[in-house]
Amino acid sequence: MGPHPAVAAIRLAVRRVLHDVLNELSRDTADSPPVGGPARTRADGPPLVLVACSGGADSMALASALAFEAPKLAVRAGGITIDHGLQTGSDLRAAEVASRLTALRLDPVEAVAVTVGRAGGPEAAARDARYAALDEAAERLGAAAVLLGHTRDDQAETVLLGLARGSGIRSLSGMAAVSGSADRYRRPFLQLDRQTARKACLVQSLPVWDDPMNADPAYTRSRLRHEGLPALEKSLGKGVVEALARTAQLCRDDADALDTWAAQADATVRDDAGLLECAKLYALPPAVRRRVLRRAAIAEGAPAGSLFARHVEELDRLITGWRGQGAINLPGRVVARRQGGRLVIRQG
Repeated sequence: MGPHPAVAAIRLAVRRVLHDVLNELSRDTADSPPVGGPARTRADGPPLVLVACSGGADSMALASALAFEAPKLAVRAGGITIDHGLQTGSDLRAAEVASRLTALRLDPVEAVAVTVGRAGGPEAAARDARYAALDEAAERLGAAAVLLGHTRDDQAETVLLGLARGSGIRSLSGMAAVSGSADRYRRPFLQLDRQTARKACLVQSLPVWDDPMNADPAYTRSRLRHEGLPALEKSLGKGVVEALARTAQLCRDDADALDTWAAQADATVRDDAGLLECAKLYALPPAVRRRVLRRAAIAEGAPAGSLFARHVEELDRLITGWRGQGAINLPGRVVARRQGGRLVIRQG
């Protein structure tokens, strides 16, 4: 008798991702033999894949699947849990999660404490601190990939949050299955719902910790999860989550195509000194022009995470609605102004 369907589903998702990682490592090694290169191209023993685990159902299901599948593919499996220090006893909780990962025979296992700042709000600050710690651990341990337990439900929430911000098609594309430096982060569960992960933990008797912050209405995502999405499903039916996940993939495909177009167009709208020519920018389709402007602002030091749609719209008005307006201040102390038919973007 085979495993429970939920367990089989999560193991299959992880197996596919591990195959992808191994195939990419093989191609990298064949194309350029590693000589002190990036960690993911190292050839000194079996590759290491880490799972980022909070102790919740999604990441515990992911950890158990990785522990089961990795040895069959000659992959080392390790785990990282992050202590954000936002709750009393969080250090003890992180140590307990690390102990559970060790019990699954993951090695190495680390509990990493971080300091969460305030930039961008509590949720964004915690996310930034978490990814910085995961990046550091992956580099230090030489990991080929880090698996994240985001599910289809998380994807639906991300799409709705992007829609509420009015941030454009890239925001609606949600989370990528593969992201990060050197494609470090992998999300095997984006096609699986949260209930499948929870069921997999239940049938395997895996202990699960439900973070009280996930139910705290002070946080936007929590309100959306417990109030917004259920209300949509009540009004529109049970297919809302699946439809939003499909929307994310369609938007990602479109956004990728437009980004490629913008990257190619960038060189065609600059003069010999590398300055953007307003007349040539004006001739571009709006979606492409705005991407060129965003790329230019980021290249001059504007932080991508702080450069919002309204900033790009102000830049766009220097091209399409020129009335002699003055300079525009952008995040990162970047200043943009129109001079002699050129758009000049510089650090202020």
